[in-house]
Order: sequence, then C-alpha cells, then structure tokens
Amino acid sequence: MSSWTRGSLAALAVCALLFAGPAGCGPKGAHGPVDEKPVEPVGKLLDHTDEEGRRYREVDRKIAPEVRVEVRPDADGDWDVRLAVRRFRFSPAGTAARAAAGRGVAQLLVDGRLVVRLRAPEYRLSGRFVPHGTHHVTVRLYADDGTVWAVAGHPVQSTADITAAPPESPEPPESSRAVSPKEPARAAFPKP
Repeated sequence: MSSWTRGSLAALAVCALLFAGPAGCGPKGAHGPVDEKPVEPVGKLLDHTDEEGRRYREVDRKIAPEVRVEVRPDADGDWDVRLAVRRFRFSPAGTAARAAAGRGVAQLLVDGRLVVRLRAPEYRLSGRFVPHGTHHVTVRLYADDGTVWAVAGHPVQSTADITAAPPESPEPPESSRAVSPKEPARAAFPKP
C-alpha cells in the first residue's frame, strides 16, 4: 500500500470515530455527564402528611431550608407575594423527581387551599383568591420528589395574615389587621 492510501484510511477511521461520538463510552456504556454523582438519600421520611397526603421529609435544623413570606396589596386589587429563602433553591421545571438537599418548589396556599406551585420567589396573587375579610397566606417548601421539607415534625412554611377590605369601603379602623402598602404582612424566619 502506498503512503497516501494508509493516510486516507487513517483519516477515514478518525472521521468514523468522530461521527460515532461518545456512544458506548464510559462505564457500562452510560451516557450523560461524567461528573454526575448519584443522589444520596436526604433526611428521614415521616408518617406525617400534608393535606394532599404528601409525606414529610425530616431534616436537621442546621441544614433545613427556611422560608419567609411577605404580602403587599397592589393598586389593582391583587397582592404581591415575595418569598425570602435560606438554604433553599427553586428547581426549574423538568427537574428529576428526587429529593436533593435544599432544593424544590414552594406551594402557595390561601386559607389552607392550594393556589399555585412556585418555582420563583415572586408571585402576583389575584384578588379573586382573597375576598373581603382576613385570610392566611401560607408558603410551604417541598422537595422535588413531592415530599414536604420538615423540622421537628413540622413543615417548613411561613404564614402571613392579610385583611382584604371591601372595594367601596373607607379606610378600615386602626384596630383591624389590614395591610397597607407601607406595611407588608410578614412572617419571620423561625427561631433556631
């Protein structure tokens, strides 16, 4: 064989390998990122469940996520909800359904009824969910597998009490717990 034929065959072999890509490479022909680590179990599953029957996932207070909710009325009759979290990251849509330390979604409940699952720290709550009267706006943290993050047998959550005044009514009396734009309803981080 001449040298140009050997060179052509070698180039053809390299091209074939490039087109084949990493298929079959890695341990047991695995595909995907090489540095991906297996997820270790996080916390301990308890028999306690939330209103939807989702089990609590107990974690130590030192590593547990925390949440605080702040609710402010806006000019359109809706409510701006903002969350402050510690040791917690919101998971994007499509995240695998397994518990990872400090990751997941938040559920927003009004008077114990689910309104929305949140993947971000801000939400505009429609006034139709908050009719005239006092209401409890609760935010609870969940792992990506649907379990409830919990500490000492209690869910990791925060509640703010808000009062919606009727549209035509004058200013509510000072004794009421109405929330004005200057004073948001807040729930503090739990004390350690």
